[in-house]
Amino acid sequence: MAGKPQVGVLAYQGDVREHAEMLASLGADVALVRHPAELARVDGLVIPGGESSVIDKLTRMFGMLEPLRERIAAGMPAYGTCAGLIMLADRIEGAAPGQQTIGGLDVTVQRNAFGPQVESFETLIDAPALGGPPLHATFIRAPIVAALGPAATAILTLDDGRIVGVEQGALMGTSFHPEVSGEPRLHERFLARVRARA
Repeated sequence: MAGKPQVGVLAYQGDVREHAEMLASLGADVALVRHPAELARVDGLVIPGGESSVIDKLTRMFGMLEPLRERIAAGMPAYGTCAGLIMLADRIEGAAPGQQTIGGLDVTVQRNAFGPQVESFETLIDAPALGGPPLHATFIRAPIVAALGPAATAILTLDDGRIVGVEQGALMGTSFHPEVSGEPRLHERFLARVRARA
């Protein structure tokens, strides 16, 4: 990989533009990814929020589910926010009928753990794993990590102990949307993995 990191944003739903702008501001060369040929050209992938069951259906409709699983199993760095975290989880509580995930993160996530969209909220989260001040987090129909497998590590928790940020090898996931509040540290952490992989 010469020059800038080549990073994709899965462009089916969610804050695609906001993620792309954040990544570009941090020095990445960003591509929107919808098809396997586009996925093959990137060195890391961000999976935005949206509706996880719809993203699942679209990945299958566009022939992307197996290529995504193969790339992630081969070590491609990926970062999922909200529904993207659900897509990277190995297990789901409250899954829609027939819902599948890409998998890779040894966690169980609970969909819509904070209630409907009207229960969306913003808060500050202590972030010792990231360094610096507390992190401004925006939760929109967000999941939580209900159970953490031995391979995964919690990196962010709410004051009540609920896990809202995890990582495992080259993979990261958060329940919230740092791209909404302009919080760059998680995208920086993801890009560091892309550069290290290269």
